[in-house]
Amino acid sequence: MKKALYIFLGVFFFLLVSAVAIPFLFKDKIIERINRELDNSLNAQVYYDPEKISLSLLRHFPNVSATIGDFGIVGKEEFAADTLIQVDELDLAFNLKSIIFDENPSLSALSLIGGDMYIKVLEDGKANYDIVKDDGSAPEEESESTFKLGIESIELDQVNVIYDDRQMQFAMALAEISAKGSGDFTLDVYDLPLQVEATIADMAYEGVHYLTNKKFEGETTLQVDMNQMKFSFAEGTFGLNDFYFNLDGFVALPEDGIDLDLQFGAMDSDFKSILSLVPGIYTESFSSVKSSGTMAFNGFVKGLYSETELPTFDINLEVKDGMFQYPDLPKPVDAINVKLQAKNETSILENTSLDIPTFSMRFGSNPISGNFHLANLKDYFMEGQLIGKLDLKELTSIFPIEGTQLAGILDIDAKAKGKYDSINHVLPAITADINLANGYAKNQDYPSALENIRAKAKITSNTGQMKDFVADFPDFGFDLEGERIAGNLKIQDFEALNWNGEVVGAVDLEKIMAIFPIEDTELKGKINADIKTSGSYEAVEKNQYAKLNTSGDMQVQDFFYKSLDYPQGVSIKKADASFSPAQADLKEFDAQLGKSPLKATGTLSNYMDYLLSDSGVLKGQLNLNSSHFDVNEWMTESSTSADTASLEVLPLPENIDFTMAVAADEVLYDNLDLKEVRGKMILRDGVLTFSDAGMKTLDGRITVNGNYDPRDLANPKFAMKLDITELSIAKAFQSLTTVKAFAPIAQDITGRFNSQLEFSGLLGSDMMPVLSSIDVNGILAVLDAALKENKILQGLTSLTKLPAANSLQFKDLKIPVTIENGMMDVKPFNVKLWDYQTTVQGSAGFDGSINYLLNMQVPAGKFGAQANSLLASISGTEANESTIIPVAINLSGTYKSPQVSLAGGNSMETLLTNALKSRFDSEKQNLQAEAKEQFQASQDSIKQEMKLKAQAFQDSVKAELAKKSGESGEKVVEEAKNLLKGFLKSNTQTKKDTTVKKDN
Repeated sequence: MKKALYIFLGVFFFLLVSAVAIPFLFKDKIIERINRELDNSLNAQVYYDPEKISLSLLRHFPNVSATIGDFGIVGKEEFAADTLIQVDELDLAFNLKSIIFDENPSLSALSLIGGDMYIKVLEDGKANYDIVKDDGSAPEEESESTFKLGIESIELDQVNVIYDDRQMQFAMALAEISAKGSGDFTLDVYDLPLQVEATIADMAYEGVHYLTNKKFEGETTLQVDMNQMKFSFAEGTFGLNDFYFNLDGFVALPEDGIDLDLQFGAMDSDFKSILSLVPGIYTESFSSVKSSGTMAFNGFVKGLYSETELPTFDINLEVKDGMFQYPDLPKPVDAINVKLQAKNETSILENTSLDIPTFSMRFGSNPISGNFHLANLKDYFMEGQLIGKLDLKELTSIFPIEGTQLAGILDIDAKAKGKYDSINHVLPAITADINLANGYAKNQDYPSALENIRAKAKITSNTGQMKDFVADFPDFGFDLEGERIAGNLKIQDFEALNWNGEVVGAVDLEKIMAIFPIEDTELKGKINADIKTSGSYEAVEKNQYAKLNTSGDMQVQDFFYKSLDYPQGVSIKKADASFSPAQADLKEFDAQLGKSPLKATGTLSNYMDYLLSDSGVLKGQLNLNSSHFDVNEWMTESSTSADTASLEVLPLPENIDFTMAVAADEVLYDNLDLKEVRGKMILRDGVLTFSDAGMKTLDGRITVNGNYDPRDLANPKFAMKLDITELSIAKAFQSLTTVKAFAPIAQDITGRFNSQLEFSGLLGSDMMPVLSSIDVNGILAVLDAALKENKILQGLTSLTKLPAANSLQFKDLKIPVTIENGMMDVKPFNVKLWDYQTTVQGSAGFDGSINYLLNMQVPAGKFGAQANSLLASISGTEANESTIIPVAINLSGTYKSPQVSLAGGNSMETLLTNALKSRFDSEKQNLQAEAKEQFQASQDSIKQEMKLKAQAFQDSVKAELAKKSGESGEKVVEEAKNLLKGFLKSNTQTKKDTTVKKDN
């Protein structure tokens, strides 16, 4: 007995040790194979944390499990900024036998645990998931995977997904997906049992959000036919919140669209299940909501969905005697009866019809009922009515608004029948009366209430003709602590849109915000208005602004606005404007924009056209004055963190035509402090033009004429003429990126300079000039300057052995300068280096490179004993200690690491010998000409190389700008991402970055 027990324990111990040891024995083999497969299979950047790779035989026994931590895949080219997938753990299970005995391991299971996926399809159909290498993208012997795919199961656990299809204008955000599927994925046709749970954070099509914050779950057997790309549902049950439905049929993916044949229907008849889909009702306390009534829901979708076709469909919903009531609230919503059918029996969208023959419910003691019929989406024949009365006080006893009291009676009686045809100017015949009386609103955080809230409206179109249309609002307004706002408005003729109305009264915005608070927004101030207006849109279209009669006054006092978008805050101490048909006069405007005080006066004209038409241009003449204006505060991103804020390209409105006289004592822009800023600015057609704009800065003065043109946000331009007077060279280096890049020697020069420059180029996303794009032409005039203790000076004296000091003085020096294709070209100019006449020419690149030729004229005697010994060996009288030696010196490398050498690679001894043996000036000139020729050849080569570099750099800048300018197209996706974040807990732990990146 003991012997048997020992044998059993021995076998058990051997198996246990093997289970622990085998994974470690084959770890290197598995990791090497994973890396090889990634390299051979994927055209993407793959990263993972090698410290978080673990192997186990116990997790998926008898398979070997390889778990990779912090695994991710990032796309390339247009998807380089998009992470396709990031998972906390990627778990791969391999067949143990294939690991030990076979050359090709067999992958049997795949799990993604925690993380995010971002699937993106561009307008042209390119997708970021298309990363598998084709046969021609890798060497033949490596292009095929040697993994055997024997996958039996796939699992997702707490994975978030955003699907962004720009081609279909469809976006979906799914949170916390848990899914399991198992089957033989190696077959062309197989069954895949699926279990899925997720939260639909958002689902949007063409910018319309159809589903938000819905719990989803499903269980089905998916029949997969990879040959036909057909996916069939069998015995499937699905749920949205508490609404459960079955789904049968298939989805196929032929080349010309999506083929659908789906039938669906509700699984129970409880009204509460459909109620769970109503936004705001499905909360944590939903289970305690009382309800009764029955519901039926069914339908089908069948046919091809493509750019030209639509599948047929028939969707039906019916609710009978529905009722629900929140717990602990006295009033229910009951007598809910709804019948709805949406139907299309053809493949043409215009043939869609919508019928709601029954719609009624009772809010407490107040019923509301109606019906609606829409025949099609072609001539839009419609018929419907809505009749009811709502007691707002009673309504809040059904749908409470926390901290807010409401009261008042809202009566609605509306009927419509006929066609809507904008081309033939036809409307349905309409009769609608809407009346809100004795309105009341009070917030618990503010002691006073909005009282006597009133609004009357009567809309009629008896004949169905647009000219017969009348919308009359004879009285609207409210009272607040003795202040009253009252107004009226009447609109006639839906074509001409003739209007006549007025608004009179005062309102305290802080009181309004206390009653109706807006999250993350601060708003206060008093507005007093007495304005009358009349006219017609027809007059606007014909530019007959004399027929638009708007007159009155408006005053704003102690106004303040602050929000997440404008964290700096906008304060208006006082503003006073009067209106006439011709123009609006800004009599006074005293404001504080963030840290910057601003005062303004002026006139605005054409304001009615601007307000009422899409093409109207607001014209104005303004005088702007400020003692201190911080431009940086208004050019940063919304982030308030000082280390993340950065300048960005500012778009300018194209429908504003302003001429502005500007006077500011101080303006801060980037790292420049501008004093006594004066000049004229014209904003017209989206371009800002500067005229005689002068300012003191960098111990000198600059006058600017030019423009800033951001109309193409992917290619914003500037063009300036600069007249510079007595600017500090050293301060120019510290403050101007152009000087830092092209003239870094300025950091070691003290003194002043003048200049007249024509300056143009491209602006980057940080609102700074793109150095590789700059074009400059002008003369740089150095008045009085000194260069001290400089590496180039040290290199010159070390090379030539000439007696020289460690500093140089310059006076009245004029340097012709041009910059093109990212390279500054300095034309030959004469200067004395110490006591030696020198001609300097050359270039500096935006990448920091330099290439200069110095032709120095040095008396032979200055070279000391070396030259004297050579002179003594030369017979004749033509050469003596005063003989001029032409010394050609090349400066290359970078300013921080200059390379100083003799042109042609000569030694100093050879140069002196050749020069002293040259008896005539012509021969000396030949030596200089040869040096210039060699230098010019190198310059031509550098220019060509720099041009290619500049173009590549500009292309990358434009691509970044294009991406930023196209971010408006990301709006729906950003909304989806924000909604998704609301469901997820952020991980604030700081982790050591040990990831390995592989560019495949």
